[in-house]
Amino acid sequence: MACSVEIDASCEDVFDVIHDYGIRLHWDTLLSKACIVDEGVTVAGVGVRTLCVGRTALGKAGVETVYVSFQRGRVAAVKLTRGPWFLEDFAASILHATIPSPAGARSRVTYNLRIAAQPRWLRPLLSPVLRFVFRVETGKRLASLKRYLERN
Repeated sequence: MACSVEIDASCEDVFDVIHDYGIRLHWDTLLSKACIVDEGVTVAGVGVRTLCVGRTALGKAGVETVYVSFQRGRVAAVKLTRGPWFLEDFAASILHATIPSPAGARSRVTYNLRIAAQPRWLRPLLSPVLRFVFRVETGKRLASLKRYLERN
């Protein structure tokens, strides 16, 4: 599953906002909590573990991930280290691409998601539902990110 948005901001500025857990809740419509869980660590990077908890309307499900890739302005990727009972697998990457524009900095952000439900015997039913919910919510998140960056 992939969702994209074009934003009037540089890849580096977009990347910095996405991975700044101090301001994440100012724009991220999916979450009620977002933090780095590694003691003494204040910035995201490869090997850093984070916790993101969904809004109440989404069951406040918490997903702990670890960054497996982190290249400022280009790509960041995370994989599941601990999650709610219904997730067997979760991984996400965020790709950044510069869009040539005579008006100034412009970029495309593409959010790629891999998700698999459990238990396995319910996966054919649950995984499509989870993908649908995440596709809708990711679209909302990216629209909110765009508004946040283009206002600030």
